[in-house]
Amino acid sequence: MKKLLAAILYTGLAFGANTAVADMSHLAALRDGDMKKLVLHEPPRESGTAAFLLADGAGQATLADYRGKYVLLNFWATWCAPCRKEMPMLSDLQSEFGGDRFEVLTIATGRNSPQGIKKFFDEIGIDNLPRHQDPKQALARQMAVMGLPITVILDPEGAEIARLIGDADWASDSAKAIIAALVTPES
Repeated sequence: MKKLLAAILYTGLAFGANTAVADMSHLAALRDGDMKKLVLHEPPRESGTAAFLLADGAGQATLADYRGKYVLLNFWATWCAPCRKEMPMLSDLQSEFGGDRFEVLTIATGRNSPQGIKKFFDEIGIDNLPRHQDPKQALARQMAVMGLPITVILDPEGAEIARLIGDADWASDSAKAIIAALVTPES
C-alpha cells in the first residue's frame, strides 16, 4: 500500500514538473530579438529578502509584499544610460499589463538621491513606475546584480523565473508576448 501511495505521489509530482517545463518551453519559444537574452530558470530560484526603501520616504518593503502577481523587477541607476533608454518601455508595459496579475517594479540601486530619481523620471516623462531605492545594494547583492540594468521576472510566489542582463527592447512584440503569456489566465 505504501508503495502504491508513493508511486501516485511521485507521478503527481512528475506531472506537475512536466507542466512547469512546458510553460517555460512555451515562453522560450516566444523569445526573439533582445528577448533572446532572457534566461528562463527551471526550476525557479529564490529571490532576495532584503528590505528596500519606498519612494518619498513612505517606509520599507520587501519583494514578499508583491506576492500574488508576476513582477518585472528592474534594477537601475540614474547614471545608467541604458536604463534611461529602457525606462519608457517599462512604463509602457506597466500601462498595458499592470494590474492584479502583473506589476513593473523599479528599484534604483546604489547611490541615487530621491531628488535625482525624481528628476530622472520627470525628464523622461515617467509617472506610473515606483521610485524605490536600494541605497546600500542589500537586495541587489542578494540577487547577484553585478551590473545595470538587470531585469528579473518573479512569479506570483515570489520566485525568480527569468533574468535579463543589460538593456532590452521591452516594447518589442516578443517582450509583450512573453508578459501576455504569463498574465493571461489559463483556460
